[in-house]
Amino acid sequence: MILVVALVVIGPKDLPVAIRTASAALRKMRGLASEFQGHVQELLREADLADVGAELRNLRNFDLGSVMDRHIDPDGELRHAFDPASGDPQDMAVPEIGADAAETRDEEPVINAPAFIPPDAARHHPMPAFIPPGTRLW
Repeated sequence: MILVVALVVIGPKDLPVAIRTASAALRKMRGLASEFQGHVQELLREADLADVGAELRNLRNFDLGSVMDRHIDPDGELRHAFDPASGDPQDMAVPEIGADAAETRDEEPVINAPAFIPPDAARHHPMPAFIPPGTRLW
């Protein structure tokens, strides 16, 4: 379609010259585009974006667990407390309750609660202090 329009507008005598001129202009535009791309890459190299690449590699290799261990438990005390394999067996021993412990213990605590709660009272829900608009439970 484009060739037919070019043939009619330009004419058959000048068409080869027009095609050569268009292809030369296209080659020149491609050369300018590749030159521009080369300049942009050179500017990126000059801006030391290699440092940014190194930072990205460091972020990729980041270990959150070790950083948290260093800041939360720098001396390893928490790890030692929760890891039975790392501790001494004497530290993990459960103290026995003997006669001495029974003698020092006071009477049973008094619990101030009813012995039986009727089912109707147990099912009753207390009215909340605030009921959001649109709630139809109460």
